[in-house]
Amino acid sequence: MLETAVVIAGGEGSRLYPLTADKPKTLVEVAHKPLFYWVVRWLKANGIRKLVVGVAYKKEKMYEYLKENDNFGLEVKVSEHTVEGGTAQAFKLAISRHVKEDDFIAMNSDELTNMRLSHLVDVHLKYKPTATLCLSNFYCKFSVVETDRLNFASSFVYGKKLPDTYISNGIYVFNRRILDHIPDRGSMEDDVFKKLVTKNQIATYKMSDQEDWVSVNSVKDIKEANLKLKEWGYA
Repeated sequence: MLETAVVIAGGEGSRLYPLTADKPKTLVEVAHKPLFYWVVRWLKANGIRKLVVGVAYKKEKMYEYLKENDNFGLEVKVSEHTVEGGTAQAFKLAISRHVKEDDFIAMNSDELTNMRLSHLVDVHLKYKPTATLCLSNFYCKFSVVETDRLNFASSFVYGKKLPDTYISNGIYVFNRRILDHIPDRGSMEDDVFKKLVTKNQIATYKMSDQEDWVSVNSVKDIKEANLKLKEWGYA
């Protein structure tokens, strides 16, 4: 099992404003605890012992939070980047400065899940790609309407999981080779993953039916995250 994780916690969280007026997105509370708390709790439960935290927006708040919680009993390193540099800069600096291992967990700090991390890691260690992405079924937050042959509505479902459509949920395993592909600025999705796909260097793990995930990007998502944490027995 891998013991090191890089967590990017520097987001501005503009869609969560005014909750992020005085704090980074990762310190917005869900179930009476900051998002970052739930991420670290999950990582520790899955064997992570070393943590690299990428900070940018309101970074002093993250330093304070880590100090107040004694780094959650983990070996913690902090890497600073700029908001303008995007996720590419955040990961590139954090990895090049503080990660020595060949393979390690990488993720954004607004992702909550009950997944067993070993499932994702096993795929990565089996195929040895540059990156392995965790995939979830796309959850459509609109009304999905199916029609019959006369185009009459035959079903009407709000909030439906689309079984054959998958999205990357922001939880990864990287090999250090990824540093050769990360630009100084930009987006991991647009500037790294799209290129690695053409080189056949991205493996994937599809979450099982018993595994779930939620991303907190707006005020509406907080309510859903509260329900998920209770459902998973975390809160």
